[in-house]
Amino acid sequence: MDTRVALISIIVEDIEAAEKINRLLHEYRQHIIGRMGLPYKPKKISVISVAVDAPMDAISALSGKLGAINGVSTKTIYSKM
Repeated sequence: MDTRVALISIIVEDIEAAEKINRLLHEYRQHIIGRMGLPYKPKKISVISVAVDAPMDAISALSGKLGAINGVSTKTIYSKM
């Protein structure tokens, strides 16, 4: 199955969403290349970047599930190949 490299950017405005986010990332762990989380205390948010190598449907599913969590916004960019 063909895979693509993508970067999922996540903005967390509700700290209570952290458990749901981590559960989803654990569920998709086989596709995750790496992740970086940055708490931004002045705005009381967190910024998370997740690099993945996965089939398009898995990337879309993960991004969609993350974005459906209250207090969470996502944006995904894909490699051309």
